[in-house]
Amino acid sequence: MTHQTTAGTYAELGGLNLYYERHGTPRPDGAPLVLLHGGFGATSMFSGLIPALSARREVIAVDLQAHGRTADIDRPMRFETLGDDVAGLLGHLKLPQADVLGYSLGAGAALRFAVQHSGSLRKLVVVSFPFRRSGWFPEVREGMAQIGPHTAEGLKQGPMHSLYTSLAPHPDDWPRLVTRVGEVVNSEHDWADELREFRNPTLIVAGDADSFAPAHAAEFFALLGGGLRDAGWDGSGRTAHRLAVLPGATHYDILQSPLLLPAVTAFLDAP
Repeated sequence: MTHQTTAGTYAELGGLNLYYERHGTPRPDGAPLVLLHGGFGATSMFSGLIPALSARREVIAVDLQAHGRTADIDRPMRFETLGDDVAGLLGHLKLPQADVLGYSLGAGAALRFAVQHSGSLRKLVVVSFPFRRSGWFPEVREGMAQIGPHTAEGLKQGPMHSLYTSLAPHPDDWPRLVTRVGEVVNSEHDWADELREFRNPTLIVAGDADSFAPAHAAEFFALLGGGLRDAGWDGSGRTAHRLAVLPGATHYDILQSPLLLPAVTAFLDAP
């Protein structure tokens, strides 16, 4: 199948001009895959994965509020509103359902979309994100607590600032992005009760050297009903959910793990 890419464009969603781009060719029998990047990132976070992912399905990559080519608006950043933005995009594109893969901050947005709009979701992939904020290691939470407007100047020395200024409609809005990321990553969340009722097939992906313990990923899997009993010789005891702990992967390089793509594609292609 020929890889096709459309030029990026915008969806007007109640004041938010959401940037997205479409890759690959839609399959008549398949939902597209929506990709949601991590904090301070943009669609280019998935540049190493999009060609392979879009060879067999349509892929829609999004720049979240205040990130990349999507300008900020006068609205606090919350995982809940980011999840609603995904639903708004699907409505704009007249897509009844999609698979959604989110990484880090984008995985929080993907989770909220999944819980709040489960009818619009086929399958969910959560990469490197805990279902409760206390799942992050203490030193990670301490680092997150430092993110705010007062750190914007110091963060200009890093690669994320270079990425932002190369894409943003208003490059001088960098302090706004840092403020927004601080808002969302420091908001308390614990979605255990909602996840116990969640039924959509879900793949949880974590590194064995991630920013939270592998035991947290296993607890997440168990909340969904996974790994609670022997599957049996015929596999009939399996749930629709999957858990992948990638050896040697950290929170910062998990998207480059050679084991990520096979895990994701096997999950998405399964009946």
